[in-house]
Amino acid sequence: MKILVTGVKGQLGYDLCRVLADRKIDHLGVDIDDFDITDRKASVKFITGYRPDAIIHCSAFTAVDKAEDEVDLCTRVNAEGPANIAAAASAINAKMMYISTDYVFPGTGDVAYRPEDPTGPLSVYGKTKLLGEEAVRKASDRHFIVRISWVFGKNGNNFVKTMLRLAETKTDLNVVCDQIGSPTYTYDLSLLLCDMIVTDRFGTYHATNEGLCSWAEFAEEIMRLGKKSTKIHPIPSSQYPTRAVRPLNSRMDKEKLTQNGFCRLPDWKDALARYIKELDDNKSEG
Repeated sequence: MKILVTGVKGQLGYDLCRVLADRKIDHLGVDIDDFDITDRKASVKFITGYRPDAIIHCSAFTAVDKAEDEVDLCTRVNAEGPANIAAAASAINAKMMYISTDYVFPGTGDVAYRPEDPTGPLSVYGKTKLLGEEAVRKASDRHFIVRISWVFGKNGNNFVKTMLRLAETKTDLNVVCDQIGSPTYTYDLSLLLCDMIVTDRFGTYHATNEGLCSWAEFAEEIMRLGKKSTKIHPIPSSQYPTRAVRPLNSRMDKEKLTQNGFCRLPDWKDALARYIKELDDNKSEG
């Protein structure tokens, strides 16, 4: 099997290629230097030339606040880009896996969202990611749509790295406590996605590490595992206004993974401990 991974410079794309290499699966990781996903002709030309059996599309415009001011660019990358990739995949009868987000939901209530629940994004980012989902569904039945949340990984910036960096100079940090979700380690997620892509169990899934927390609780665990003395002060979202509306409820039901024979991811605390150890090991090696 031959797999094309877009967004190899990002957190998930990087780890996906690590796992594919470990499993000795023929693959190619690409990014903007290889072709522009917003260019239909360039996308089709590259993909039909490589002729993968499957495409895992990780490329995305993920700057949630910036998206509110750069609507056109965000739409091109998150909606038109997946449409172009899906069209190319359909042309060569390749499977398509599209990585989506909890932001496609309004984030209300306190019940976990199921894959089939009505969507209702509140931000430009969420709206464009939903358009990407719709484009993939329209292009072919041979697709996986996998919604994820709160990711952290070795390659690139994330909340964990930000907290550890701030802890070097800050004795106290205010962190929101009323947004609830599941932190997700891209390495753990990559293992699952690689398990999924070799099957034909197509459809829309939710995939995050197990367990729930607020961003404040997440930050407290980062400080504990990172052996930092910085004190975390929980605050409501109303005291930390942002350009884009964040979902208060990012709980996602993952029962569909179990129903289709896929292994659920480890608890987020276990994942975070392994991740921080990886960061420490890399620091000592460097």
